[in-house]
Amino acid sequence: MPEGDTVLQAARRLDRALEGRVLDRVDLRVPRYATADLDGARYAGTIPRGKHLLTRLEHASGAWTLHTHLKMEGIWQTTTARDGRWRRPAHQARVVLTAGPVQAIGFALGVVDLLPTSDEDDVVGHLGPDLLGPGWDPAEAERRLRERSERPLVEALLDQRNLAGIGNVYVNEICFVMGIHPRRPVAAVPDLPRLLARSQAMLDANRERSSRCTTGVLRRGQQLWVYGRAGDPCRRCGTTVQVVMRAETDAPERGERSTYWCPHCQPEG
Repeated sequence: MPEGDTVLQAARRLDRALEGRVLDRVDLRVPRYATADLDGARYAGTIPRGKHLLTRLEHASGAWTLHTHLKMEGIWQTTTARDGRWRRPAHQARVVLTAGPVQAIGFALGVVDLLPTSDEDDVVGHLGPDLLGPGWDPAEAERRLRERSERPLVEALLDQRNLAGIGNVYVNEICFVMGIHPRRPVAAVPDLPRLLARSQAMLDANRERSSRCTTGVLRRGQQLWVYGRAGDPCRRCGTTVQVVMRAETDAPERGERSTYWCPHCQPEG
């Protein structure tokens, strides 16, 4: 699933293509909004909020927000009449925004909602502090994490109600660089403020990168410490990296996620 840095980049891509433009056509290919008519709306910017995108439109009928979430497979592509080719089949397009020669296409979006801008809190108000947002509040994130401090760290960090923007890649990498076993309870983490600071710094370092890197080495195949490296030697100590599939205990409908760790660098005790 795309994480906070990817979502931020998608918002910037939409802004670069559509900033200040009037949309000739707003095509929402979702049955619920098949009759929505926002043609002629002015694009007023896209706000990333954790893993959510809030695209604001100013229309004669009022101020509207298009709320989208990439989930596992979604992407936003922008194109012009010159290059015009869509990166995915047309049947995957759920939103098409057209402004003259420019198009923004949302493919395979996991969530598409249309709501008055004044009601944005209905869809993102539950989120914790945004690691890449202007209002990042580590003290509030720590408070939320400690409210259920018996939870395993890996689950607590992925819970967007505690802090928004971390996904499965980052949570595995953060646990490694902190030397903490992913299943250790939040209450047993020795320096939670430092962990939050490292988390924010890790996402911030990748906000401009096309390829995510946590090791500081940008060469292909050397960019991550443990994620996706089950059976490979740890980059620090040479111990074999382990992986286990875990169920989402708070939301079993989400299925399973993979957890990677080094048994030597991240002892379970």
